[in-house]
Amino acid sequence: MTNGAEGAGPGGEEADAWHERLGWAFGLIADDPTEREAALAHLDGARRNAWAALDRRNELWHITRPLGPEEQYQEPAFKRAREVYREMCSRTLPAGLWVGGGADGPLLPYALLFLEWEARFPRAWTEYAKAWGTKQSLIRRMTVADHDQPTRAKLIDLVEIAVRRAYRCKDREYVRVARAVDGEELRHRLGTAAVSDNPWARLHAGYVLWLLDRPEIPNTRHVWRTWVAEASRRQGGSSGPCG
Repeated sequence: MTNGAEGAGPGGEEADAWHERLGWAFGLIADDPTEREAALAHLDGARRNAWAALDRRNELWHITRPLGPEEQYQEPAFKRAREVYREMCSRTLPAGLWVGGGADGPLLPYALLFLEWEARFPRAWTEYAKAWGTKQSLIRRMTVADHDQPTRAKLIDLVEIAVRRAYRCKDREYVRVARAVDGEELRHRLGTAAVSDNPWARLHAGYVLWLLDRPEIPNTRHVWRTWVAEASRRQGGSSGPCG
């Protein structure tokens, strides 16, 4: 994935500001292991800075508490400590995504990056930034039909990765994305996965294709388990955990 985070024109300055905070994070999905290690080290340092800022904010909260709610939050030192903590959080993942307001606008490349990191390097993601609720929320924010072509292509990649692996927590949410980016390219990839030698891919891709042809059917645990039971009777196989 190319950076794509810097921009000019309307919103360009904001995009550049977020690139200054989080541009390092593209190293998390680099092909070069050395780049990934450097990015992980940067993330570790950024998190330590955020924790230190949180400690300072909490310390000043206790000191200024006797002032009362209104005066406390106007007290200069405590106000500054809260600002520093927010700034430090904006330089980490996944906290920076929510400090900046979520997955829209200039933060879209970093939301996609966070999902790609989990998809391609799940072990490192789980060790350094495990946040299943954030994964779920970001996926759900991607379920719109008006993405530009590069974003649409990235989402198709993520759906394919999800269906080709053993189930990971919240992977079921990718059905929402599949429905949003449904088209010839996605169906071709799912069709290839559905006839591959990988039993996970056959099961998951078959299920997603089945749902794409039935947009009125909800993607619930009950629907999944019923479909798996029928698929198992037809061809054998096993299902992963579903959550």
